[in-house]
Amino acid sequence: MYNINNQELDTVLNEFIELHSLKKSYIDTVHRWYFPQIQALLSRIESRSEPFVIGINGCQGSGKSTLADLIVHIYTRLYEKKCVAISIDDFYLTLEERKQLADRVHPLFLTRGVPGTHDVSLATSTLNQLSSQSGEVKVPRFNKALDDRYDENEWTQVEPPADVIVLEGWCLGATAQNDKQLKSPVNELEEFEDRSGIWRDYVNQCLQGEYQELFSKIDYWMMLKAPSFESVFEWRLEQERKLETHLKSDTNFSAAKKENSYSFMSPQQIRRFIQYYQRITEHLLDDLPDRCDCVFDLGKNREVQAVKSN
Repeated sequence: MYNINNQELDTVLNEFIELHSLKKSYIDTVHRWYFPQIQALLSRIESRSEPFVIGINGCQGSGKSTLADLIVHIYTRLYEKKCVAISIDDFYLTLEERKQLADRVHPLFLTRGVPGTHDVSLATSTLNQLSSQSGEVKVPRFNKALDDRYDENEWTQVEPPADVIVLEGWCLGATAQNDKQLKSPVNELEEFEDRSGIWRDYVNQCLQGEYQELFSKIDYWMMLKAPSFESVFEWRLEQERKLETHLKSDTNFSAAKKENSYSFMSPQQIRRFIQYYQRITEHLLDDLPDRCDCVFDLGKNREVQAVKSN
């Protein structure tokens, strides 16, 4: 077993917070909450001949991407593990594919987010390839500012096999609901734009199928649990502003800006957008914690308040 002292850990964490422009207080959060869980998994990782897959669930803006990157950074820098973090968001269907789905099934599928708007077979095959013994794997990337997938020549190239794969996503671990639960709309979007329930029924059917196959590949489940769905708006608004700042240096974004083919969401648009996620997010908050190996309870400001591990 590795003996990591606080000085070694802090050196690596200072690298991480500088890389991600985080507050210094994040080091204390890692020491108290995250590192003990990350370190405890080492024996399980090293006992495996195959890659160990960690799944992280969290609602929009909860910090799951940062946690995924932290896990990769710590395992890579301190334990010399070969790791990769991937997001289910990068497997969204292309804009053209979602247009076709919207025409074929329901107009609400033009908007990315819910189950049914991901290329799950691509996600599953990518996980399988990352577990292989040879060959280079191209991991898709999705450009949220352009609402479309990057060209394949801009995908992330990874050399397998990995020791640890971290998969994060807002709907990771979601299960289907019963007919009674689906019948009553949970917000204005469902009430007025999905009156017949076609959209949410199709989402539910997708969850029952190939999504469960993808989720079954996860060996260890973590959850960043929001106090309630009410927190999502503020967190998503902050996320949008950070995305806008980050993408101003993206060459594809700059080109799209000139063509007026980009957009960022206003607060009003974000309020509508998160209604797409509300049903499954609330279901996850109620259902997933008991099925997770580790749950970090978050406060309204996204600070970790408690950890529950099985």
